[in-house]
Amino acid sequence: MKGEVKKCVLAYSGGLDTSIIVPWLKENYGCEVICFTADLGQEEELEGLEEKALASGASKIYIEDLRGEFLTDYVFPTLMAGAVYERFYLLGTSFARPLIAKRMVEIAELEGADAVAHGCTGKGNDQVRFELTFKALNPKLKVIAPWREWNIRSREDALEYAAAHNIPVRQTKRSIYSRDRNLWHLSHEGGPLEDPWQEPEEDLFLLTSSPEAAPDEPEYIEIDFRQGVPVRLNGVSMGPVELVTALNKLGGKHGIGRVDMVENRLVGIKSRGIYETPGGTILHLAHQAVESLVLDGETMHYKDVIAQKYAELVYYGRWFTPLREALDAFVRETQKFVTGTARLKLYKGNCIIVGRKSPYSLYREDYATFGEDDVYDQSDAEGFINLYGLPMKVRALLQTEGPGKLESQGPDYTEFKRD
Repeated sequence: MKGEVKKCVLAYSGGLDTSIIVPWLKENYGCEVICFTADLGQEEELEGLEEKALASGASKIYIEDLRGEFLTDYVFPTLMAGAVYERFYLLGTSFARPLIAKRMVEIAELEGADAVAHGCTGKGNDQVRFELTFKALNPKLKVIAPWREWNIRSREDALEYAAAHNIPVRQTKRSIYSRDRNLWHLSHEGGPLEDPWQEPEEDLFLLTSSPEAAPDEPEYIEIDFRQGVPVRLNGVSMGPVELVTALNKLGGKHGIGRVDMVENRLVGIKSRGIYETPGGTILHLAHQAVESLVLDGETMHYKDVIAQKYAELVYYGRWFTPLREALDAFVRETQKFVTGTARLKLYKGNCIIVGRKSPYSLYREDYATFGEDDVYDQSDAEGFINLYGLPMKVRALLQTEGPGKLESQGPDYTEFKRD
């Protein structure tokens, strides 16, 4: 036995890795295993999980619908922050992990468990996200990470272990992608995707149509926001789950939200991932459109700086930290007047902003117009430019009248003579 553990709560998806972890924990730690599955929108992936977990040797399984909490407390705050990791990734897996880990800690305390376990590999980000949450919420729990302990080194090894223990799994040696799905996105890694030059096969995609197969006519939609939170689609009030589900269908139909990127994992490895985030892509662009009307320039520019740091905190598993909470306070303040409507055109993989309006809009057509107006004295611009450019003027004068030299002047070749 590897250690003294009485009862362990396992983050259980029913996939290849967690399926074989149940018997492995019992064999190597001699402990009771309680599985926990968070329903975050995996849909058909949840079918038959209870029977499978119990057949694998678990004493019980919790399957809980956390979709509303997921969107309200994790997804939408990140959306309002404008957080995107490395330009493209909308953090679909990243902010799911702290919610799952938080509930695992609560179940461990409820069940009197002394350990928690996960199926994350030692090469990935998810191990960090789970374990930092465990440390933040209950550092006394023992953490078991089988991928860092056992002698299984590949998915082929895992398939053989599953076969030896009569555990049915969906993966085969022909289709060996690693996937993570929730209401916000679907990620694909592994297999042929490990070659970053290789274009993914079309049958890889499960949520989105190819742009070529998308409808030939564009579709217009309107999304209403209230203080940064999306609340209506095409004039119909919807709760978070209903709204994101509807947008996923619309975006998927029009081939929106596909991302193919090579990202930098926290552990220092580059990895290639394919993401499908149809509804999330639409909401991200729509939210930006309304923000562009109501935030002043200085606040918006500083918020863009905050967004990058926020994305790093989420990606790195540092959700339960004072800094993330402090950034949330800043973001909430910026969202007080982010109320309005964005109009978008969906067409063959493109999500195009075509209109935006807000009762708190700072945009004034009478000031911005190129036509004749009575509110803006263009001669005022001369004084502004003189003051705004004063430091540059003083520096240039020093260079020309003092020992310096203007940057615009090139090197002096007069001392060189042609042979």
